[in-house]
Amino acid sequence: MYLINGHWQQQLPAGDRAIQFGDGCFTTARVVAGEVRFLEQHLQRLRQGCRQLLMAEPDVSQIGAEMRLLARQQADGVIKVIITRGSGGRGYSAANCSQPTRILCVSDAPQHYLAWRQQGVALALSPVRLGCNPALAGIKHLNRLEQVLIRTHLDQTGGEEALVLDSDGMLVECCAANLFWRKGNRVYTPSVDRAGVNGIMRQHIVALLATSPWSVSEVREPVQTLEEADEVLACNALMPVLPVRQTETRHYSSRELWRWLAPQCE
Repeated sequence: MYLINGHWQQQLPAGDRAIQFGDGCFTTARVVAGEVRFLEQHLQRLRQGCRQLLMAEPDVSQIGAEMRLLARQQADGVIKVIITRGSGGRGYSAANCSQPTRILCVSDAPQHYLAWRQQGVALALSPVRLGCNPALAGIKHLNRLEQVLIRTHLDQTGGEEALVLDSDGMLVECCAANLFWRKGNRVYTPSVDRAGVNGIMRQHIVALLATSPWSVSEVREPVQTLEEADEVLACNALMPVLPVRQTETRHYSSRELWRWLAPQCE
């Protein structure tokens, strides 16, 4: 069941713009011991997503209360929150869309992340590239067809996670995670101002590194830069941070940065 505009139900109007155009944004939060991790950051993400999509400001106090309600029903799991522009408008026009739709659901935590933490994850270079669009970059909007294609390719090839480039051939992220790599005392993460998602855990790690023994830089680099890396990490709000054991033909054994970050990302 889904909590849609405060009511438990399964139906959504066929005219909702999430169905018609993928018009909305979302966030996915981790539940630990009945509490939502990084709750305020997830609410801020929804605010930012709505601002970027020129949607009405969401009632984050109400959304926060509903997220806490669902978290109490699931000791450890995942809460997804979707905000759509609602129904209305004519064609692509959003005129007369005055009532956004909010959708919340709770589910079990992905169990494979536990094994990935111990073994590390292998990243396969995806043939699907992300289009560069600064107007949509950074946020988790509902147009996820690129990620669907990336995941479908992975499913067909037996891969674990993807290494994703943009249409210019620059590193962006994984299918469902952000990317970091270390060269000595310098840490790098792809810029997401043209494509990709500025994830909650990515933001947290950048803030941690700003006061750490390592420096951090946001860069636009081709995939070949990972050949020179000492260590590669993947992260999202659910993982939260994973060591990468392999990218294509390059294997990584160092977990120096991962060991420092992991306790601070739980």
